[in-house]
Amino acid sequence: MSRKLVRNVDILLSKEKGTIYKDPGGKINICLVYPNTYHLGMSNLGFQGIYGLLNRKNTVVCERGFLPDEEDIDEHRRTETPLFSFESKRILSNFDIVAFSVSFENDYPNILRILDLARIPSRSSTRNHRQPLLIAGGVCCFFNPEPIAEIFDIIFVGEAEESLDEFLNFYRDQMMQGGKGTGRRLNDHKKEIKNGALKIEGLYVPEYYRIDYHSDGTLSGRMPLNNAPEKIKKRHVADLTLTPFATSIMTPETEFSEMYLIEVMRGCPWSCRFCVVGHIYSPTRKKELATIEGEITHAKEVARKIGLISPSLSDYPDVKRVIGIDGVDFSITSLRADMKGRELVQLLKGRRSVSIAPEAGTERLRRIINKKITEEDVLSTAALILESGIENLRLYFMIGLPTETADDVAGIVELVKKIRTLSQRGTIVMTVSTFVPKPFTPFQWHPMDKLDSVKEKLKFIKKSLKDERGIRVFHDVPKYAHMQGLFARGDRRILNVLNEMIRTDHWVKACAAAGLNEDFYLFRGRDITEALPWDFIDIGISKERLWVEYEKALS
Repeated sequence: MSRKLVRNVDILLSKEKGTIYKDPGGKINICLVYPNTYHLGMSNLGFQGIYGLLNRKNTVVCERGFLPDEEDIDEHRRTETPLFSFESKRILSNFDIVAFSVSFENDYPNILRILDLARIPSRSSTRNHRQPLLIAGGVCCFFNPEPIAEIFDIIFVGEAEESLDEFLNFYRDQMMQGGKGTGRRLNDHKKEIKNGALKIEGLYVPEYYRIDYHSDGTLSGRMPLNNAPEKIKKRHVADLTLTPFATSIMTPETEFSEMYLIEVMRGCPWSCRFCVVGHIYSPTRKKELATIEGEITHAKEVARKIGLISPSLSDYPDVKRVIGIDGVDFSITSLRADMKGRELVQLLKGRRSVSIAPEAGTERLRRIINKKITEEDVLSTAALILESGIENLRLYFMIGLPTETADDVAGIVELVKKIRTLSQRGTIVMTVSTFVPKPFTPFQWHPMDKLDSVKEKLKFIKKSLKDERGIRVFHDVPKYAHMQGLFARGDRRILNVLNEMIRTDHWVKACAAAGLNEDFYLFRGRDITEALPWDFIDIGISKERLWVEYEKALS
């Protein structure tokens, strides 16, 4: 094992507060893996929350693994050091379970890179009984796990707090019945584990389904095998108070350095037509005020700043009382540009930045995406933020939305210019993203905007605003937005592309090498009669209802 690699990990561990070290004997040994770097993984509330949840169980020891940075990847290969966990430096293949927390589609290629470094075969069908059980959860598993389905033995569909507990209890019972001794590898009982997983709501065993395709490439059939359920029902936690998600480990080596993250609300009441979060996290649930106050009291002991996490914080009924707590430096994700949001601005004086998301530049397009805010809402909220002395007003827009015209793109420029005239104070920081149609939204059938078109729109926006004082423009990388679109709406054949991407970051070349045409997935319109790869998931909203919303938008 490379001493340099061990030293690099120890340096990161030395900066942490709250790291959990447990004796692995007599316990289920799990390595929780984030398919990106340590910096990004430790900034992710879901990853932190699951780490804490697993280690609260006496029967489990949970350690962590990440994608090394490029220099360390080279060192792993040069020294032939398999990927190892942070806490005990055990190689991943020596754990009972390797669990991936998957939050972003563009991290899919990293799953295979990690398995390659860990010397674990990437397909479930090629792993033997001596190798770990591979499981996956996270938001990407809610809406379309198919591009990565054949990697994993079991996938958790929905919020895993309850189903993970049920699964681990069953797993431990199987270990004991197998006579292998507590905490030891499951050996040839993998099949029993998978069979038992079929009986736990929200658990998906990909190997128990046969997928067929028409000659035109569309899905023709999905056949359950081994008495597997035809539909997988998404799990959701009814009471957030019972399974608190918060920061487990504090470290300066994160996106939110030394900030303690607290979840306030899960789900969003607004159901914008482009937003997957508003649909898959339904119904909206709010944490009790007393619970949040208790978490804040704890957080003040370990952190200088507290981040409040919610898709729509201004809709939390007690948000004023929370933000008004003395002696706390709060950071919030964003404000909705409405009356509730404006009421909070006075409580946020002194903050470095506050965000609002108009999303589109015109009233017409905001109605189509069901944003439910007017231009007057945006202008009034922006004026209050700028005049309150907040340094940066962050504005989020999208291009490539369904029915978008040149007037809508010009509307983004005009709206930002209007906001700039409201006050000379502060800096306006714009972020422009490319619209990606997501499963389980009314726009799941819509094609993406092509690369040349996206680039022209971005060029127009930047050129139109380059001479405006106090306005900075940032945007995503369009080719990576298209890669996200490919993975978001892909089927099991995308795994061949991911395999090619172990050797190259160029996803278009990887598609060609895998014999797939990216146009089929990105730029082709679909209709309600087409079977979609994710139709087998029941999120509680019917396909027909989403189609009605889509038709409303287009009309």
